[in-house]
Amino acid sequence: MKLQIFKVKNPKKFDITLLSILLVMAATSILAIYSAFHLITLKNGPELILKQLLWYGIGFIALSIIMYIGNDSIYDFAKIAYWILLGCLLYLFINKAIINRFLGFGTNLPFVYRVNGATSWFNFPGIGSFQPSEFMKIVLIIITAKIIDTHNENKIFHSFQSDVDLFIKIGKWVIPPLILTFLQPDTGIVIITMISLGIMIICSGIRKEWIIIAGGIVVISLVVFFFLYFFHFDFLSSLFGADGIYKLNRITGWLNPEADIRNTGNQLYTALLALGSAGLMGHGIQVDKIQIPEAQTDFIFAVFGQSFGFLGTLFILILCLVLDLKLCRIAMLSKNRFEKYIICGILGMLLFQQVQNIGMIVGLLPITGITLPMISYGGSSLLSYFIAFGIIMNISAKARKLSDFVY
Repeated sequence: MKLQIFKVKNPKKFDITLLSILLVMAATSILAIYSAFHLITLKNGPELILKQLLWYGIGFIALSIIMYIGNDSIYDFAKIAYWILLGCLLYLFINKAIINRFLGFGTNLPFVYRVNGATSWFNFPGIGSFQPSEFMKIVLIIITAKIIDTHNENKIFHSFQSDVDLFIKIGKWVIPPLILTFLQPDTGIVIITMISLGIMIICSGIRKEWIIIAGGIVVISLVVFFFLYFFHFDFLSSLFGADGIYKLNRITGWLNPEADIRNTGNQLYTALLALGSAGLMGHGIQVDKIQIPEAQTDFIFAVFGQSFGFLGTLFILILCLVLDLKLCRIAMLSKNRFEKYIICGILGMLLFQQVQNIGMIVGLLPITGITLPMISYGGSSLLSYFIAFGIIMNISAKARKLSDFVY
């Protein structure tokens, strides 16, 4: 029989499984924040619940709009968003490099909002805060996916030179926003973006020698770093600038948290204590037996573990795994290489954040400011992921329809 091929411009069929996972994550996030009420010292708990519910609502609306529009023009929208967000990052850089430098940190350009020493946010009265770098990482994934897809379609020979050309094409778009984000400073977003784009490049079909070289550079860098850390600490701290000792104290607190539980090791020590004392079932909702820092954001996993014990942490691990496997399944079903690359980038970003956040709380990795996606409190991060999931919803709908070819 004749093969019927069709194009799905505006796929409107929801992926019920993916939608259900997102709804469960929303409920888990609200429950986790509710459990942290007695541990939140800087903000009112009910206010955080309402804001998180609002952002989830906006996120589902954004997801629906993207599904209605479809993915046909997603690259064109991404290019427009890129220049807008790059302008926002440049505005924040001007505030930090010029205004703060000459007029002091108490003086800022209109709408600029500083948090914990980082100039990464805009604050609009009556609307809320906005972090451009969170959305830029999604935009860079889309643009990089298009660059890789176009490059692979047009290349004649697969050589080292063709791979170098690909790196240059990607670098022209990626390097400027990453530099501006790093200078805010927001190292976490830079690392997340580089990991996700690196996975996309690996999946693009580059020669395996590049992967070996990159792996070798990482190993050598780690060896040199820890050699300097253990034998030339003062020199290493000077390389990190004025706050070098503060940054290196995160490594100290990670390697030996019990040596200084009141300062460098306090965050990891309290997180481990909260998880270790919770047992199988936990201490219950809104318990405050152990004070956990950044309870609603970075350490939300420890809060959930303290409240619901081993079973609670296992539930979050399974929930994250189910989401990751679902994205892998959608990528395997998709026949569009451009969309496959997008999923690779989003999955790499999601998986890295999950591993880093949970790993740092159980002591396997150093503590950073990276949150647990879809669970931790935060509007910009949540909305950026929903934009990504809207794109994936379209990919899933198209993949399932194209799998129903009639022969």
